[in-house]
Amino acid sequence: MEQLTLFQSPQIPLTVSDLTRHLRSLLESDELLQDVWVQGEVSNLSRPKSGHMYFTLKDSTASLRCVMWRNAVSRQMYQPSDGDALEVHGNVSVYEASGQYQLYADLLRPAGEGALYQEFLRLKDKLEAEGLFDPERKRPIPAWPQTIGLITSPTGAALRDMLNTLRRRYPIVDVVLAPVTVQGEKAPQEIVSALERLNRIVRLDVILLSRGGGSIEDLWAFNAESVARAIAASAAPVISGVGHETDFTIADFTADLRAPTPTAAAELATPDQLELRAGLIESKDYLERQALTFLENLRWAFNSLYNRLNLSSPLSQVRRDRQRLDELLRRADLVVAHKTELRRTHLQGLEQHLIALSPQGVLERGYAALSHVDGALVRSTKDIKPGDALEAQVSDGSFGVEVKE
Repeated sequence: MEQLTLFQSPQIPLTVSDLTRHLRSLLESDELLQDVWVQGEVSNLSRPKSGHMYFTLKDSTASLRCVMWRNAVSRQMYQPSDGDALEVHGNVSVYEASGQYQLYADLLRPAGEGALYQEFLRLKDKLEAEGLFDPERKRPIPAWPQTIGLITSPTGAALRDMLNTLRRRYPIVDVVLAPVTVQGEKAPQEIVSALERLNRIVRLDVILLSRGGGSIEDLWAFNAESVARAIAASAAPVISGVGHETDFTIADFTADLRAPTPTAAAELATPDQLELRAGLIESKDYLERQALTFLENLRWAFNSLYNRLNLSSPLSQVRRDRQRLDELLRRADLVVAHKTELRRTHLQGLEQHLIALSPQGVLERGYAALSHVDGALVRSTKDIKPGDALEAQVSDGSFGVEVKE
C-alpha cells in the first residue's frame, strides 16, 4: 500500500505534500470516517456568495472544521445558526492547502431531534409516494380573493403580521379567523377541525395556515399526517406560512403553495392595491385612447356615409341639375353673345359695303351726279345737248355747269 512505501526509508525526508497526501489516504480509507455522524455546537458559521457553507463544530475540549458544498446546502430542510447544537453527517478528509482535517458534510439535523427528523422523513416519503405532493394536484391561488380564512394562534405575532399585511395590500378582502393552538398535543386535531369548519361553514377563496418560527418540536403539529390529509382534502386552496424561510414541514409540501413566512403567505394570497391602482390608471388611459380612436373611426365612417347619402339624395340631384342648368345657361349666353357679335360684325361689314355703294359714297370717291334744272338725272349723253344748263352734285355740294359740246 502507498502509506507503507512512504516509510520504507526513514532517512529520506518527506515533502509536506507527500505527508499530507498520505494522511488523506489514511483518512479516506477508513470506512468509519467516510460515513460518520458528529455532534457539536455550531460556531464561526459562514455563507459566502458561492453558496457553500463553512462552520466549526465544537464541544468543551475540541473543535472540527466542517464544509458543506452548495448542492448539499440546497437540499437541507434545516439551516443552522451559530450556537445551535447539531448532528452532522459526512466524511472526513484533509484539506491539503492548509493541512487541516475537516468534515465534508452532506446532512444536518438538530442535536437530540434525530428521532423526530427520521419520523419526518418517513412520513414525507409515505405521503410523497401517495401523490399528496404532486404538482398536478396543486390548485391555483385566486387572483382576486373575496374571503380569506386564517388558521393560526389568536395570540401570536403571526396573526398580527398577516392582518397588517392584508389591510395594507388588499383592505377590501373579508377575513375569517379560525383560532387554534399551533403547538402541543392538541394542536394537530385543532388544525384539522379548523380546516373542516372553514370549508363547511364559509365559502372561502383561500386559506392561510401559519405560525411563527420555532424548533422542530414547536413546529411538529404541522408535520402530523392528519393535518397533511386535511390540507389535501380542503375545498379551498391552502397556503402554508409556517416558521421562518429555512423551516420546512409536511404541511408545506402538501399545501397548494408554500410561503417562507406568515407575512409572505398574506402577500402571496392577495394583490397589492398600489399595483392595482397603477394598473387601473394604465387601463383607464388605454380605454380612453381606444375610445377616442373608436369615436374617430365612427366619425369618419359617419362622414363617409353622410357624404354618400348626400350624393344619392334627390336634393343633391336637384342641386347638381341646377348647377348643370346654370352651366348650360352660361354656355348659352356665351353662344348667343358670340353669335350676336358675329352678326354685328357682319352687319357692320354690310353697312360699310352699302355706304360704299350709296350715291354719297360714290360721290365721295370723286364722282359727280348731273341733273337738269328740273331735277332729271343725266344718265346718258343722249340726255343733253350743247348749251344745256346742268347742276353738278358732288360729295360736299352742287354747282351749275353748261354743256359746251
